[in-house]
Amino acid sequence: MKKIIIKYIANTITDQEMESLRLWLKKEKNQNTFEQYIKAFYDIDTAMNKPDLDAAYKKIKLSIDSKKKSKLRVLPVWSRYAAAAVVVFIFSYIYVFDNKEQPVEVLNTFVTTVESGVDKATLTLDDGSNIILEEGKAYSNNTVASNGEEIIYKKEQETIINLDDKVETIKTEPKIVYNYLTTPRGGEFQVMLADGTHVWLNSQTKLKYPTSFKKGVSRQVELVYGEAYFDVSSSKNHNGATFKVISNLQEVEVFGTEFNIKAYKDEASVYTTLAEGKVAVSNFAFNENLKVGQQSIISKSTGEITIKTVNIYNETAWKSGVFSFKNKSLKEIMKVLSRWYDVDIVFENKELETIKFNGVLSKKMTLEEILSPIKRNSNLNYIVNDTKIILK
Repeated sequence: MKKIIIKYIANTITDQEMESLRLWLKKEKNQNTFEQYIKAFYDIDTAMNKPDLDAAYKKIKLSIDSKKKSKLRVLPVWSRYAAAAVVVFIFSYIYVFDNKEQPVEVLNTFVTTVESGVDKATLTLDDGSNIILEEGKAYSNNTVASNGEEIIYKKEQETIINLDDKVETIKTEPKIVYNYLTTPRGGEFQVMLADGTHVWLNSQTKLKYPTSFKKGVSRQVELVYGEAYFDVSSSKNHNGATFKVISNLQEVEVFGTEFNIKAYKDEASVYTTLAEGKVAVSNFAFNENLKVGQQSIISKSTGEITIKTVNIYNETAWKSGVFSFKNKSLKEIMKVLSRWYDVDIVFENKELETIKFNGVLSKKMTLEEILSPIKRNSNLNYIVNDTKIILK
């Protein structure tokens, strides 16, 4: 239920999840738990003292009022808490700084115009041609179809022949060809592979995969760079054929499970987080089995691997329309934001890089809605040089 509450707060909850939350809240003890959780997690008591909280709430309320009335009536008591928490981006601030006068807010036309990312990607076919995929734009060919949010590959090919007025359907062995799906900065996309495996691609990610898989042969794809979440079709459905993901410095072998791989070019390590099932992470030097909730970290400089226990939701919330930060440095946060909002963010004051925050934000928020409260809660200011944001 914790995940559903977070999705409600971030305004990314589905109708089915909303109904589950409504039924759960029929019990008075659950109502108390829900209210206390929101207050504790987002420090609402502190937020209520913010001078611009009412304005922030009014802004989010306009969008809430435009939604279906069934959703609007579910949680009238706490909806104000939730909406305010998302808009103001309440951080639990754990960095102690001196009491210098806070810098005056600098309004900048560029920052106010930066919108959040959207569903968009480039599909590269085996002949090298590129197809632009984006919201509201459909595409299809003999093997794949897209609705503008995801692409789906046909599971198998069939040939229908007519022999002496007798129609027979013959399943043919498909030719193995490869496609690439690439998301830019400010984009994300989903793909349903031919074996039924579902893959979510985060911003600035490239995935290589076959348009079909040979029966009984290990299914293999390559995460060229970036971040992707895999919900793998079980090997039981494919004559025991395992599923492998090749990425920088490692190979991940699975049998039907869910996991996240982060392998960005500008990251010092490759991170693999197991959400469900079992995977084996290996390369020339090691072979480690992960348990649910564990994350392997491979250093790009040394090749060494470490295993640690992490919060699964914090590591995978991005695919549900949420960024969840737990004890993350401002440098790490800005790196994530630069990918999603397709802007360059640099630190002029290097001391700011190590400031750490806890917080949750909706990926639908504008960049201005995120930067403004960060400025108010820290010794941070920024200037804009063309389209580059410089943190001072």
